[in-house]
Amino acid sequence: MTTTVPAKAPRPARNAKPNGQWKVDGKTPLNPNEEFKAADGGLSVAQRIIDDYSKTGFASIPHDDLLGRMRWYGLYTQRDQTLEASRTGTLSDAEMSSEFLMMRVRIDGQALSTEALRVLGGISTDFARDTADITDRQNIQYHWIRVEDVPEIWDRLATVGLHTTEACGDTPRGFLASPVAGIAADELIDPTPVVEDIRERFIGDPELANLPRKFKTAITGHPSLDVVHEINDISLVGVEHPDLGVGYDLWVGGGLSTNPMLAKRVGVFVRQDEAAEVWHAVISIFRDYGYRRNRMRARLKFLVNDWGVEKFRQVLQEEYLGRELPDGPAPAPAKGNYDHVGVHEQKDGRVWVGAAPTVGRVSGTILNQIADLAEAAGSGRVTLTPHQKLLVLDVDPDKAETLVEGLSAIGLQARPSIFRRGTMACTGIEYCKLAFVETKGLAATLIDELETRLTDLDLGDTQLSINLNGCPNSCARIQVADIGLKGQMLKGEFGFQVHLGGGLADTKGEDGELGRTVRGLKVTAENLPDWTERIVRRYAEDRTEGESFAAWAHRAEDEVFTA
Repeated sequence: MTTTVPAKAPRPARNAKPNGQWKVDGKTPLNPNEEFKAADGGLSVAQRIIDDYSKTGFASIPHDDLLGRMRWYGLYTQRDQTLEASRTGTLSDAEMSSEFLMMRVRIDGQALSTEALRVLGGISTDFARDTADITDRQNIQYHWIRVEDVPEIWDRLATVGLHTTEACGDTPRGFLASPVAGIAADELIDPTPVVEDIRERFIGDPELANLPRKFKTAITGHPSLDVVHEINDISLVGVEHPDLGVGYDLWVGGGLSTNPMLAKRVGVFVRQDEAAEVWHAVISIFRDYGYRRNRMRARLKFLVNDWGVEKFRQVLQEEYLGRELPDGPAPAPAKGNYDHVGVHEQKDGRVWVGAAPTVGRVSGTILNQIADLAEAAGSGRVTLTPHQKLLVLDVDPDKAETLVEGLSAIGLQARPSIFRRGTMACTGIEYCKLAFVETKGLAATLIDELETRLTDLDLGDTQLSINLNGCPNSCARIQVADIGLKGQMLKGEFGFQVHLGGGLADTKGEDGELGRTVRGLKVTAENLPDWTERIVRRYAEDRTEGESFAAWAHRAEDEVFTA
């Protein structure tokens, strides 16, 4: 039997500033965020919310709990809506905050029963002014939450197996998982057992509750590559090994924000029964070696970029797994319907109906209506997608068209235009303290305008993603959209810097690519419909047969896009 020698951690250069890597520099906190986490872990705040703050009110919550630890339970302060866009970035977090909270409910890709939908809907109508958004992290997000109501909300969520634990904060946040796991006829492997194993064993584990920053996970076994695996800290993507059968390809180090990087293949094959162990090893590397001194460099992508994939694989195998993983194949090019919108046959003969709410915006009232419509169609469950969509599963085929009509009547389109289908938007200035511009309402107006103006264009099966983000942080994935719009103020007007031709393997059928920027190209919110109409028409005129918008945008001259 051979003995595996642990890999030596890379030593910092002499006289270099420490990066706060626990296994290199020790655990002495090097910034205020690390100090409050070291003083008292984020998971400790739940009991204080229940016992104290829900009784004594918002004003009684200490700074480090309000703007720090409460994030460990999916709670952020909401933007003071009296503040103009010009105040973004000029005031402190506390000064930007109102006395209301945003709450994220982590779903982790699991199917929601109609009972769970009604619980989510009831929380919205009772405590959140009927707000509810489907996020591009497959979560439900509420606004207008009072701290006094949080314990009751948690109790209601618990009755249907849901919670907000580690929905935010420096934690393993909610997973992306294939929304058609276990039902798709063309699925390579069902990732549900892996997701459930990780969730049960590791979510809420104090050993993983103090990471350098957030840690995002994606897992799929569907050939459409439906979980945007290139932009997560860790992704497990279904593949078939020529000798070992079906399992997962491991990707690490993806993330967007102000310094976007696409994930890298580690090159190993991961069996289903070891996937949770490999996930735990990767997140442990991040905990132990991730950079903590500078939060701008505290994501896993910076460590992977500095180490390289070979070094990362060596540390993973030698120090954390104690064994080598076999080499494995890359995923096949994406095929199929990555957002799963429409009516599709399941492997059991029933169908699912995927529908697009406008930029993910629903409400508690709508969630309750969806539950009624689903049950009338013979279904008892729904799933959410990483593209702000909703699927009703297990539908009686004879009742599918009635369901399509019922969903359309409440604003969810199973046969949407390419503009309604392909547009996403973040929360924006309506609620977010970091945003400069309004996004959800503007996106809805843009969709309506394009649907009206471009009825004469036959774009066939063209896919077109238009992503609006209120700030540079790319919650709406602006760098990997066909048209990505980064919110900023333009001489006192709402406006956007434009990214063009980005995409991921799910939409491009090839390797992901970040969008390009054109020097000086900025578009005001007022002119956005005119500019977008002109660009889409120019694409329709200039494209070669079968050419995607992304391919055209990367070859077109700068002058084509000038606003």
